[in-house]
Amino acid sequence: MTGTTLWDLVAWRAARTPGATALIQGAECARHDRVITFGALRRRAERVAAGLYERGVRPGSRVVWQLPTRIETVLLSLALARIGAVQSPVVPLYRDHEVGQVLRRTRAAFFAVPGTWRGFDHRAMAHRLAAALPGPLTVIDAYDTLPDADPAVLPPPPADADEIRWIYWTSGTTAGPKGVLHTDHSLRTAGRCLGDALRLGPSDIGSMAFPYAHVAGPDYTVLLLLHGIPALLLEHFALPGSLAAYRRHRVTVAGGSTAFYALFLAEQRKLPPGQRLLPSLRLLAGGGAPMSPGLYHAVVAELGCQLTHGYAMTEAPMVTMGDPHDSPEHLATTAGRPAAGMEIRIAPGTGEISLRGPAVCRGYLDEPAPPPCLDGTGGAALSPDGFLPTGDLGHLTPTGHLVITGRLKDIIIRKGENISAQEIEQLLHGHPGVADAAVIGLPDAERGERVCVVIEQPPGARQLTLHEVCAHLLAQGLAPHKLPEQLELPAALPRGATLRKVLKQELRERYGGGWGAPGRGGAPGGDLSE
Repeated sequence: MTGTTLWDLVAWRAARTPGATALIQGAECARHDRVITFGALRRRAERVAAGLYERGVRPGSRVVWQLPTRIETVLLSLALARIGAVQSPVVPLYRDHEVGQVLRRTRAAFFAVPGTWRGFDHRAMAHRLAAALPGPLTVIDAYDTLPDADPAVLPPPPADADEIRWIYWTSGTTAGPKGVLHTDHSLRTAGRCLGDALRLGPSDIGSMAFPYAHVAGPDYTVLLLLHGIPALLLEHFALPGSLAAYRRHRVTVAGGSTAFYALFLAEQRKLPPGQRLLPSLRLLAGGGAPMSPGLYHAVVAELGCQLTHGYAMTEAPMVTMGDPHDSPEHLATTAGRPAAGMEIRIAPGTGEISLRGPAVCRGYLDEPAPPPCLDGTGGAALSPDGFLPTGDLGHLTPTGHLVITGRLKDIIIRKGENISAQEIEQLLHGHPGVADAAVIGLPDAERGERVCVVIEQPPGARQLTLHEVCAHLLAQGLAPHKLPEQLELPAALPRGATLRKVLKQELRERYGGGWGAPGRGGAPGGDLSE
């Protein structure tokens, strides 16, 4: 394969196996399933690119898209890659608060939305936000019908795989999302390394139950293109409802994050002994949150498949991954070994993990305003010698396996999603019943972590309820998947003796053993399919 850009890879695979199945859109019943081949994927993506071009999208145009996991979403993204536009995917669960920041900071000229999806009117939100932007924003409906035109209008495909053409978003140590700058080269490297780590074969059938707008979207697409295998797409992942599609298409490789492992395992335990939940499944794989050794051993013993867990982040979509041929001890207790070309450095004293390699991003979108062009590295993210500090803590074993021990960053990883504690705290501080608030992540068997809000109320204030706290956060524009599941109302927050900083570790120790009574039976806190 001689190409270097993502579009080169699309064209290479289409020429090599044009009639092979690329994507399967899973539905609740078989008659609504849809299939597209690699040849059709290229042809239709090029026609969509031409349609977008006729609507004004040009090489370098800033395009934000917020779409569910569908064949049409993959086509739109590949079409933008064909044009050479700068695309910024946003997961569909985000709302005005986060999406407004993305549109402003990217200076987007185009915004592709799914119309009304799962009860929320994304098009109406897009027009609300457009009215507050300094420049014009063209809103594109991209759910069932995509722009379509003759590809003859298109300029040649982009040639430089090292140009920044992707802006992904992650919650970091600050309240607002951070724009992570990627190239075709960095995303292609991540996808190649993931495919190599999973030891895929020609008979494998993958699956994408996670949001395609995650950085894992192009990561997994590259894997499919390189290996020429298909993947099942699920617009809405929910168990047991999604199991029929997995069985119907005989998926062999599934996963996403620790929460997915736990959900599959819970369904397996509903069946009689000896009956496998997914008979074709050979491998669960993923990352995004810590995995306990107990979960690993339970999955292998009860689901009857292998489990490989890895370490990655939006800034580096592939860092380490367990090898299916590793020992059970390594698979249960580590995040695997570094991918080819990836270097890990552990800081003396602190144990902070830093990364260097071709899958690492080019930096962050400059704050508070983006640069006039995206031909540089954006905001400072890398050290002078090219290493990216992650804020995560860990160590390498003598065999080169990475063990994650904690993190410096004040974020909560819930169902594989990064949630900024500071963002929620800032929104809470506007409530009259809140004197001070601390948001912490607590261990949770289903979610990895749950969001717990600890509020110190003003003297004489009426006691808040979890429902009232969630209603206030929703009214401030917080995405539903960030809502807390637990509320605690101590008389006072614990503080340090000098700077009076809230002692969050003390709160984690105090409330981490179980559900607090004020938060019992709380908000659902998000959905894996979004």
